[in-house]
Amino acid sequence: MTTTTPGPPATGAVRSLTAQGTVRLLGTWHTTGPAYQALADALRAAVLAGALPVLTRLPSERELARALGVSRATTSAAYARLRDLGFAASRVGSGTVAVLPRDTGRPVGTPPPAGDAPSADPARPASDRTIDMSQATPSASRALHGAYTRALEMLPGYLDGGGYAHLGVEPLRAAVAARYTARGAPTDPDQILVTTGAQQAIALLTTTLVARTEHVVVESPTYVHALGALRRAGARVVGVPVGDVEAMESVVRRTGARFVYLVPDFHNPTGRTMTRDERDAVAELAARHDVTVVGDETLTDVDLTGAGVPAPFVGDGTDPRLVAVGSASKSFWGGLRVGWVRADPQLVRRLAHTRQVLDVATPVLEQLAVTDLLERRDRILPERVADLRARRDDLVDLLHERLPAWDVPRPDGGLCLWVGLGRPLGRAVAAASVAEDLRLAPGPLFTPDGSGQDRVRLTFTRPVGEYEEVVDRLRRAWARVGG
Repeated sequence: MTTTTPGPPATGAVRSLTAQGTVRLLGTWHTTGPAYQALADALRAAVLAGALPVLTRLPSERELARALGVSRATTSAAYARLRDLGFAASRVGSGTVAVLPRDTGRPVGTPPPAGDAPSADPARPASDRTIDMSQATPSASRALHGAYTRALEMLPGYLDGGGYAHLGVEPLRAAVAARYTARGAPTDPDQILVTTGAQQAIALLTTTLVARTEHVVVESPTYVHALGALRRAGARVVGVPVGDVEAMESVVRRTGARFVYLVPDFHNPTGRTMTRDERDAVAELAARHDVTVVGDETLTDVDLTGAGVPAPFVGDGTDPRLVAVGSASKSFWGGLRVGWVRADPQLVRRLAHTRQVLDVATPVLEQLAVTDLLERRDRILPERVADLRARRDDLVDLLHERLPAWDVPRPDGGLCLWVGLGRPLGRAVAAASVAEDLRLAPGPLFTPDGSGQDRVRLTFTRPVGEYEEVVDRLRRAWARVGG
């Protein structure tokens, strides 16, 4: 019998998940431990990864047990464990709903004190906190404080106005345009729209250019939040292998797609960079089929080898079908929330009109700080890149040493590793890692069709000293799934 929790967080479900949908969502979830614990951990990992949205009504214990081929006692105990951990709430007549934990004074996902959680695993060493390896968010550049200081000195010149720079403040648009020009794509400020982060830029482009039920082409795997923006726009997302322009053109021709999204530099999550020939082929594809191709250059500055990248994705900058997205998040700090679109002036104005229903404009002070950072980038980035290189090497070396069966690349840039497990256990490892107070993202999260079952993505934005503990937890998680 399902128990209820008095006064849980808001449990009004806004969507439902069927038993068969749960089976597809979880994939391989079994571990060597108790089945109820493995099932609860798999569902908890899905919530943390965003694959199972909060306020989703889960199937009944009986339906899920039948679909998974387990006893109802297993599903009942799994749901009880989720409630204990704060990831589910139940009310009579409402069923069990996925939620996020309330503020309990302990890290998200950490079990309650001993004695309050009958599902706790006594064989697992206790940890003092959850380590998040799913977020590709490096700490702030040391230059940030000085940039804000100088931005405050510039701010009085903007206080007489209303504060809404719909296209972005002129100094920042000029600085971004100058950066493109220096890289080989002559650009005027009227080709730049400043956005509240690259994610807003992607959302604006999809909302403006993609019609519901229209086919859109992406690389598979790809940036997870771009997939989210496209799905929210109602697009039919079709994936092609990373860097396979021939397959891309084949899909465009077959489906009539008018929109393509790519990550050309230090691709998220594989770390691959498109060659100059591949970029030329994409430009030819865009012209031949009249397709808008968006190149997300958020990671362009995170070049860990110093070899450089080819010219900007927009080429010489004259083709209006080639659009670039950029951001200050990875280069300087995600908390700045400043991004941009480089596009034809007419499209820039359309996007600015679309954003009026969202946030009108990006905060002026942050724009001025980014202007300062861009002007000093040649002095700032070398130190930042060296720090990220050390983090990458520490994690890669430890994984090579302690999990030698895994395929662990050493990417030339970016912020993550696309790790091959050799077996389709990506979701199971992510679920088992949650039980080890470690968060990571399973491969299927980054694909439009749920492939990538044999992969996980690990970011290397944690402090170097943490990776010993990270890899120890990964080894325990791998052992739990029979690795």
